Amino acid sequence: MYHDQGLAPLKAVAFDTGVNWTLGLPFIRTSPDHGTAMTSRPGVAHPGSMIAALRLAKQLAAKKD
Repeated sequence: MYHDQGLAPLKAVAFDTGVNWTLGLPFIRTSPDHGTAMTSRPGVAHPGSMIAALRLAKQLAAKKD
């Protein structure tokens, strides 16, 4: 599968809360799972996915030994 094929279903069900988590790195890397928001109103940001990415990073850091 290509990147865009795997993310389309996730964005369909969890656009405002989806998180991209990169595995296999020696550090924790999470990021919001959203695109460029071309259909959004100018100047209006939705922080849900960013908040979810920060929460996941915090959970992962707490479990890392």
